Amino acid sequence: MDENNFLVEIPFGILIIWLLRRFLATPTRLPQLDKRLAKLWVPGAVVWGTVLLFGTQLKLNGDLLDNAYLLLVLAAVLWVAWQLRAYVPARTVGLAVAPYALCVLAQLGLQLGGKKLLAAYDDSTDLAYSLSFFWAVALLAMARNQKNRLAADAQRRAEELAQQQLIEAQNAELERIVVERTAALSQQTEELREALTELKLTQAQLIQAEKMASLGELTAGIAHEIQNPLNFVNNFSEVSSELVTELTQERCRPARDPGLEADLLVDLKQNLQKITQHGQRAASIVRGMLEHSRASTGERQPTDINALADEYLRLAYHGLRAKDKSFNATLKTDFASGLPLVEGVGQDLGRVLLNLFTNAFYAVQQRQKKGGESGYAPTVSVRTEQVGDEVVVRVQDNGTGIPAAVQQKIFQPFFTTKPTGEGTGLGLSLAHDIITKGHGGTLTVISAEGAGTTFTVCLPLATS
Repeated sequence: MDENNFLVEIPFGILIIWLLRRFLATPTRLPQLDKRLAKLWVPGAVVWGTVLLFGTQLKLNGDLLDNAYLLLVLAAVLWVAWQLRAYVPARTVGLAVAPYALCVLAQLGLQLGGKKLLAAYDDSTDLAYSLSFFWAVALLAMARNQKNRLAADAQRRAEELAQQQLIEAQNAELERIVVERTAALSQQTEELREALTELKLTQAQLIQAEKMASLGELTAGIAHEIQNPLNFVNNFSEVSSELVTELTQERCRPARDPGLEADLLVDLKQNLQKITQHGQRAASIVRGMLEHSRASTGERQPTDINALADEYLRLAYHGLRAKDKSFNATLKTDFASGLPLVEGVGQDLGRVLLNLFTNAFYAVQQRQKKGGESGYAPTVSVRTEQVGDEVVVRVQDNGTGIPAAVQQKIFQPFFTTKPTGEGTGLGLSLAHDIITKGHGGTLTVISAEGAGTTFTVCLPLATS
């Protein structure tokens, strides 16, 4: 090797130290050792300057000193690689420079053995240097790839960690939001539950009020209806009492008139028959009232719609007249003869008919109160007929009628066209449920505002 190689190899050794520190990040990984590595340029510079300036005068062997310094540098590289053996690129760097260090060590030994020995192995050392150099280049390239791969892995792990931390932060935020929303929903649910409980209580009260109003109308009708037979009973009783008095007086006379006594007995018998007849009528009304007030069992039985409609029509009419003595209306009935029985709960069907009749009388009463129509006669008509396998009941009035926009709502709960305090809006709703859900029939309405309304009830026939 040329003795002037030290002019290149000493700076090359200093460059190796600089690259080593940068490649393996010794200031961060080995801070104490890095301080010593940073000073390795000093002996190199001293050797380089001394040989360059005084080598000839002092007969110094620059190549020997050069190899010694280079061996020191390579030894430092191997030591650093050993210290960082857990770091894969550091191990690869150690493997890369180890053959080259052996070559330098062998070269240094040959130089100490003399020029003849050095000349004898000159070709071998050149070959060894070449092979070790290429080996070092290949492994250093591998070390660089390993470092890049580790850096990429570290960056990926850092990104994954950052992503995981972001996800955890988002999850924590979502959990917080969920907890807040859950608390808010729980509070709203509790408020809705309380509101629902209150609504059910109010609904039950309104239904009870509707039933009581219906019962009140029915009671007023019954009271008015039962008043007629009672008046007859009272009147005929008074007349019969007078006849008995006359008969007693006639029998006490010395000259009795058999013909007069016979006439008095005939009149008395007729009066007693009238009393019996109207007493039975009153008893029938009371019986019907008791049946209506009795709690419904829900058991369906064959029911005569004609009798039911006739009874509740009169009760509804007299119920309204009990409130308004000035009210009068024309009642028209067209009951189909031989109408088959329907299968239903009498009390429930009676409640439906009573509601329809009451609404009809209310409508004609309101139209009459408005006035301004000469010759207007309030009229409520009831017609029954059989259509196929159904019995049809039509309740028609010539009252105020129902606007088209309102007709779609009249069967909704709590909807009413009556002023506040005169209706709860449950009558038609309950009637619709009784007919459709309770009896499998239909309840429909046709109305023209200012002309009148017709409600149609269709009920299936009783099964034999």
